[in-house]
Amino acid sequence: MTAGHFYGVGLGPGDPELITLKAARLIATADVIAYHAGVGKQSNARRIAAGLIPATVVEEELRYPVTTGRTEHPGGYAGAMAEFYEQSAARLAAHLELGRTVVLLAEGDPLFYGSYMYMHDHLSERFPTEVVPGVPAFAAATAAVASPLVRQTDVLTILPGTLPEAELARRLADTDGAIIMKLGRTFPAVRSALAQAGRLEHALYVERASMPEERWLPVSDVDPATVPYFSLIVVPGDSAHQEPTGRRAHAHPAPVESPAAELLVVGLGPGPDGWITPEATAALDQVDHVVGYAAYVNRVPQRAGLTRHASGNTVELDRARLALDLALRGEKVAVVSGGDAGVFGMASAVHEAAIDPAYNDVVIRVLPGVSAVQAVAARAGAPIGADFAVVSLSDRLKPWSVVEHRLRAIAEADLVLAIYNPASRSRTDQIVRAQKLLLEHKSADTLVVVGRDVGREEESLLVTTLAELDPESVDMKCLLIVGASTTRRTASGSVWTPRFVD
Repeated sequence: MTAGHFYGVGLGPGDPELITLKAARLIATADVIAYHAGVGKQSNARRIAAGLIPATVVEEELRYPVTTGRTEHPGGYAGAMAEFYEQSAARLAAHLELGRTVVLLAEGDPLFYGSYMYMHDHLSERFPTEVVPGVPAFAAATAAVASPLVRQTDVLTILPGTLPEAELARRLADTDGAIIMKLGRTFPAVRSALAQAGRLEHALYVERASMPEERWLPVSDVDPATVPYFSLIVVPGDSAHQEPTGRRAHAHPAPVESPAAELLVVGLGPGPDGWITPEATAALDQVDHVVGYAAYVNRVPQRAGLTRHASGNTVELDRARLALDLALRGEKVAVVSGGDAGVFGMASAVHEAAIDPAYNDVVIRVLPGVSAVQAVAARAGAPIGADFAVVSLSDRLKPWSVVEHRLRAIAEADLVLAIYNPASRSRTDQIVRAQKLLLEHKSADTLVVVGRDVGREEESLLVTTLAELDPESVDMKCLLIVGASTTRRTASGSVWTPRFVD
């Protein structure tokens, strides 16, 4: 017997007139119509498609066992839902195995925050499957408020309201237009995140878009106790003054007649919040702008009044000039770096850009941070307890011949060596060459510490020898400490270098 065809059919946001012609045709000709339903509730998907469902069709109601996190299931909420989806898939598979056409109704679009996806995971590899798109709820919501969401080069971000409040605020500050889904109990935290990101004033709440009960109003006017599941928030991309390009203008503020402000260059430490100094935290609480590589800017908590300027990893001078321009206009600005800003960080780039006489009135102050070499050394024990040197293997800003010359001099001086930027996707051979060079001057059993993602969840620490070091295991997330001839390891595994020299 030929297997039946499985369709995931999007119904749109609620108005039956927004169902596509294809969806209507498939519903009218299906052998089986399936739909999800909440605990103690009628299926909203079935309500939308009710006028199209033939009287003779077989209906499969897939009723959730739970809609909140509370359940007696031994596997908790996740376990209860996994079992439900497995059982639901088995019910639909029984029809498909008999050659029946099964249409699973989905509110909005089947692949946009929908339950259809779980049935797709279970059935699409076993049976012929087709997904019919539907109008998503946010499209109906933006139509309801008649407010342009994004235009030209604007970026649209769709966010679940279940994100942690600080993360939601950060993402709202970093985008132009935004849609926030999954409200209900999350609404108070979502409103707080909007305020922290400076996006509350123009944010619009839309409830039951395209349905007869539709209503919308400013988020600031919403009573949190009245927010249902079928609601979302629209944050228009042009909610702030814009430049002709469509980007929000606060990224490049217009000049104002103010004396130049002090420019701070702040080291954030290697990763954990506990490794950021109180001085740095206090400074970041006072500035109006944070400038830096996106990964570091993202570590600064978003708050009301803070504008973030994130950029890529190879435009140090461009971001330094942006920060200096802002400070020259009287803005309170911090340039951020991971680790210590003065160790292969933004402090040098800012001073290099400040050579321009145009920035003579800007005072630059560098706030120190815990460096990556300090963090790795602390995890290992005390390998830099005596004289040591620090070298970056990157040849982006200096030729490799200079790197080799410095490595040879350090090895001949028998110094402990900390190696930053040992490898990357485009630089895989330099650590091999460095290892070979060091072995010409150092013993094969010289201790080497390889720290990866130290301070983060993925942290690992390996103690090996110079001869046994595997270059293929080293990447950009690593920092290496190559010991001196006096560096030793204790019985408990700590690596340390004596302060005395015979």
